[in-house]
Amino acid sequence: MTVDEVVVVDYGMGNLLSVQRGLEYCGASVTVSADHKVILEASKVVLPGVGAFIDGMSELNRQGLTETLKEVANKGVPLLGICLGMQMLLEESEEFGNSKGLGLISGNVIAIPMTTISGEPQKIPHIGWNALVTPEKKNSWIGSLLKDIEPGEAGYFDHSYMASPSNLEHHIANCIYGGRTISAVIGNKNVFGCQFHPEKSGEVGLTILRNFLAL
Repeated sequence: MTVDEVVVVDYGMGNLLSVQRGLEYCGASVTVSADHKVILEASKVVLPGVGAFIDGMSELNRQGLTETLKEVANKGVPLLGICLGMQMLLEESEEFGNSKGLGLISGNVIAIPMTTISGEPQKIPHIGWNALVTPEKKNSWIGSLLKDIEPGEAGYFDHSYMASPSNLEHHIANCIYGGRTISAVIGNKNVFGCQFHPEKSGEVGLTILRNFLAL
């Protein structure tokens, strides 16, 4: 495969068409596949996802894709998880009982609280546009997956659980919901995750996809 060819992993739970179209709009040649050989030959891999963590991991395990994705990461191939795909990059989730993830980024996935930090009820799932902010002690995204994006620009979210990476260095961008910090973009070496949907986030999302393709 050439450098602009991307494989979107089809394990039966991804928002495949919109992800494919977003990548193609950014100039990529996209293959949607669950074939292990095709995935391992990819120059870049995208793991989309909608639904519950336990169901997503069950499908990856059932189709033998868990070890394939770990091999992709270990080879240094850029890997991007989107929404549920991001959450499955972590070690474990508490959704519907504890379930093991891919373990490519240290940390776990926890429920977004039903109340704000002041104790008022808040809507769950967290749906809609929310501003992206830099993590503590960082003031720009220069040199990261979010380069050319200004803090305060927004992504489109739709989720009830949130990733909690244990290493602060793996936090790239956050958002604030109910007064709490939620991980919006995470990364560890060649492995990245977006909690929001870049393919549904206008120019901000397209910029992130272009940056991913340029890795």
